[in-house]
Amino acid sequence: MSCRSSSLALEQPVTESTVPFELLPGDDRSPVLLHVPHSARAIPGDVRAGIVLDDAGLERELDHITDAHTAEIAEQAAALAGPRPWRFVNRLSRLVVDPERFPDEREEMLAVGMGAVYTRTTHREELRAADTDPGPLVERYFRPYARAMTEAVAGRLAATGRAVVIDVHSYPTRALPYELHGSGPRPPVCLGTDSFHTPPDLREAARTAFSACGATGLDSPFSGTYVPLEYYGRDRRVSALMVEIRRDTYMTEPGGPAGPGLDRLATALAELVAAV
Repeated sequence: MSCRSSSLALEQPVTESTVPFELLPGDDRSPVLLHVPHSARAIPGDVRAGIVLDDAGLERELDHITDAHTAEIAEQAAALAGPRPWRFVNRLSRLVVDPERFPDEREEMLAVGMGAVYTRTTHREELRAADTDPGPLVERYFRPYARAMTEAVAGRLAATGRAVVIDVHSYPTRALPYELHGSGPRPPVCLGTDSFHTPPDLREAARTAFSACGATGLDSPFSGTYVPLEYYGRDRRVSALMVEIRRDTYMTEPGGPAGPGLDRLATALAELVAAV
């Protein structure tokens, strides 16, 4: 059980001046963009009002759904790597919107109520009313995020002639009920790939870099990569890889503190950044 108190959401106030996402500059020579979409727990008050869970239930859900400490892993890796990569970090919880989902019927997670705007929890319980209109949240949060990520990738292309998007995620040791493909292997590090955007040398560089962190696997329990739609399936100058880290390798589950494994993973991620 998490060591956080049930008032955590109140300890992370969200105001009109809160930045919903940040592009943290790196070295102009670096093509790498570390993308951290699911590390935050913050939820604006008006968005919280549309969530039916009580405060304790919401804290439990945040423990399960948040990729805790992944922003710290990316930050440490950026400090260690040379040249320093750029970072794009979501500062709001994925319970506001999930920026990595398709915003339409292409999204397979709609089957469990977890499209761009979630209506169900990790345990398939009600999060929002089933008839919630996702449109306002998509317009307010999802589309600006997508535009900013597109611009960030365009910046790397303009500066270096290529862009390498490395998604930094985590996943629970035991499959949660919402997972559509949770019956397969759950290695310490899962590498999500895309047939168009993940070249073999990027995949193998990741396997080498993370070899000190335990076994790596491909596309199980999660697959695919994040590429802005403007480039998706169109521009091979944009390569991408998803790094999914099993949570027991670096933290107490669910939602607890980080342990010594975090430093080892940050070092491995830095090695990957340097290799590409």
